[in-house]
Amino acid sequence: MTLPEHISIWGELANVDHEVRHVDVGGVRTRVLQAGSGPDLVLLHGTGGHLEAYARDIAGLAADFRVTAYDMVGHGWSDLPDRPYTIDVLSDHLLGTLDALGIDAPHLSGESLGGWVVAWTAAHRPDRVGRLVLNTPGNIANKPEVMARMRDSTMAAVQDPSDATVRRRVEFLFHHKELVTDELVNLRRAVYSRPGFVQAITNTLVLQDPLVRKDFAWDPAWVGKVVAPTLLLWTEHDPTGGLDEADMLLEWLPDARLHVIADAGHWPQWEKVEEYLRAHREFLLPEKDPT
Repeated sequence: MTLPEHISIWGELANVDHEVRHVDVGGVRTRVLQAGSGPDLVLLHGTGGHLEAYARDIAGLAADFRVTAYDMVGHGWSDLPDRPYTIDVLSDHLLGTLDALGIDAPHLSGESLGGWVVAWTAAHRPDRVGRLVLNTPGNIANKPEVMARMRDSTMAAVQDPSDATVRRRVEFLFHHKELVTDELVNLRRAVYSRPGFVQAITNTLVLQDPLVRKDFAWDPAWVGKVVAPTLLLWTEHDPTGGLDEADMLLEWLPDARLHVIADAGHWPQWEKVEEYLRAHREFLLPEKDPT
């Protein structure tokens, strides 16, 4: 009998020592998972997400890094204080999490919203960042139609956290929608059903309002201040931004390279695990790069 490649999130973590706990970050109870040893690598999920977005990668990364994944403020099972979660707020929460964990200047890898947060942090606090991976950071061109689609699909799933609406929201992240599991959908349903989460997602989706977004929008004025070596991890089928937007970042960033993962959508870390892991190892541990 052949077992499926992915059984469950716990199955992915079954053979790696890890710890899940909550730490206090400026009064925000913040859920953190850590595994492995070596250079520090911190992973940031996307809008409405949670650290399980990286469940398929933690064991592989832990072979080379001390991996930290956490739920951003207003997300997952971290606290949901009632305030707008603008990029500066999310960046401050990242820095506070690093302080709480005693991490100085880790490598940062952020997906979607997480990519925006790590880029902003690298621009404004270069002393706290090693190397940078921007994984499908999304809508670099600040297109109103992409903002509207993100806002409407996310809010619909949170207001009605039924299987059908949440499954549609999760499937949006995938090119191969058959990889969306009941477990992943039900985790999102549990998060979206938390008391106060409708207000929390409203506080996150302010970033899809052009008037709020303009203060944090991707722009060469601040992106050009990112001195950390940066890997742009793009895919062929990202619904939030094409390779033309990757080209924009390549022009704006002082030290960047592009890696395109074929046959994947917005979550290459789930759909193309081995290529995602290899891209991180080769960029973050260049002495191990066989080329």
